[in-house]
Amino acid sequence: MHLSRSLRRTVLFALFGGLMFLSDLLMEALPNIHLVGVLLVVLTRVYRVGALIPLYLYVFLTGLFYGFGLWWIPYLYVWLPLWGAVMLVPKNLSDRKARVVLPLVAAAHGLLFGVLYAPMQAILFGLSFERMLLWIGAGLYFDLIHAAGNLALGTLVLPLSRLLQALEDHSPR
Repeated sequence: MHLSRSLRRTVLFALFGGLMFLSDLLMEALPNIHLVGVLLVVLTRVYRVGALIPLYLYVFLTGLFYGFGLWWIPYLYVWLPLWGAVMLVPKNLSDRKARVVLPLVAAAHGLLFGVLYAPMQAILFGLSFERMLLWIGAGLYFDLIHAAGNLALGTLVLPLSRLLQALEDHSPR
């Protein structure tokens, strides 16, 4: 018995959303180091717009588990620049270039995470522009760790993308 393609994708996206959340939870002791960015890059490479489904399942699970507080609101948009950047990387990029570009894109998102998060913090908590910059500066250490983790884990993007694409290409229609 074969699952229909749409049912298989639904199950696969649910599994990836759960895996993103679980990786975040299990790697919690390592500040800002998790598989969410890497999995988003992999899923975007293979499923393009469809990658938003597991991403927002992850966002929902995060809010459900930790509470839908004000801290959670930036999660609604903070991952979109990574998704958008990967969408701009040509799918037919050579492996040699992809081995460098994709981890760098993931690392750049980690480095900019605080900058992306800050405007909503400023709006929600009435921070002036100067205080927002101070908030970004105070979190820079964690953004550097985030970038380093994304860069290291980003080395998995190409092999995981290839594997997932091969499974997708050889799955029953």
